[in-house]
Amino acid sequence: MAIPDSAAAHAGDRAKLRHPEKAHRPDNPIRRKPDWIRVKAPAGDAFNATRKLVRDHNLATVCEEAACPNIGECWAKKHATFMILGSVCTRACAFCNVATGLPDLLDPHEPENVGRAAARLGLEHIVVTSVDRDDLADGGAGHFVETVRALRRHAPQTTVEILTPDFLHKPGAVDKVVHARPDVFNHNLETVPRLYPNIRPGARYFVSLRLLQQVKETDPSIFTKSGLMVGLGETKEEVYQVMDDLRSADVDFLTVGQYLQPTRKHAAVDRFVHPDEFRDYEKMAYGKGFLMVSASPLTRSSYHAGDDFARLKAARAASETAAG
Repeated sequence: MAIPDSAAAHAGDRAKLRHPEKAHRPDNPIRRKPDWIRVKAPAGDAFNATRKLVRDHNLATVCEEAACPNIGECWAKKHATFMILGSVCTRACAFCNVATGLPDLLDPHEPENVGRAAARLGLEHIVVTSVDRDDLADGGAGHFVETVRALRRHAPQTTVEILTPDFLHKPGAVDKVVHARPDVFNHNLETVPRLYPNIRPGARYFVSLRLLQQVKETDPSIFTKSGLMVGLGETKEEVYQVMDDLRSADVDFLTVGQYLQPTRKHAAVDRFVHPDEFRDYEKMAYGKGFLMVSASPLTRSSYHAGDDFARLKAARAASETAAG
């Protein structure tokens, strides 16, 4: 069964409470999705077991908070992307369904709870992301460090991928997280620089690009990753330029997915990009030198992250062998 378009209306009602700062934005009608973007509604014992585990450990997941279309598939496989630093963001990006407002108090038990949940799920690979916490002295970097350490203690067999904010480019924040040695350091550029003022107004394109470069300069052994949404009004040429910028920062892994409008108060979808165009993006990105590319309408930063990490390691090994 496909998720009905009427679900967007319910999300819009919730947005009045969850996104008070977005109330001034005009209503943008939500376009009907093409057949290739529809997904099955979440259900099943494994899905319910994962949801219960998340609740039992008082954890937030980006799967729920960002209304990810892949939640049914991922949770049925006991895959989840945990969101730390609370569930309220200090920024108001036009694409994001996470609540914005006065941030939560930090939960000192959250890193341990994430570690225990990963162990109980028996995860081979985990993704940890967060809201933006511009109110904190280090932007939340220390909480990332504690979470990585807790995962190493409770689930030493689990490889760790983090998807971080830019920490408001606070001094020392990125280095602190790099020194915790996650296996993958992901930071999404999200869109092309021309669209930043409207889509990602609280961030700066070249600050994000520099963050990714800094990770590689500090520890070249850590895989770096970044993602783009398409369908917001960008051109192909702009996407290709972002690819070049990311390769100049030595980024290993690129994800490209379709932007989906969460509510009528969010940025409208300019167009639904056809799967053939995603295949073109994938081919071009590999041609530009990325070790790993995931490009499809339903691609998200953490979608199939475990399988992709295995392929990423294999690609690096093959590249190093070829280089002699």
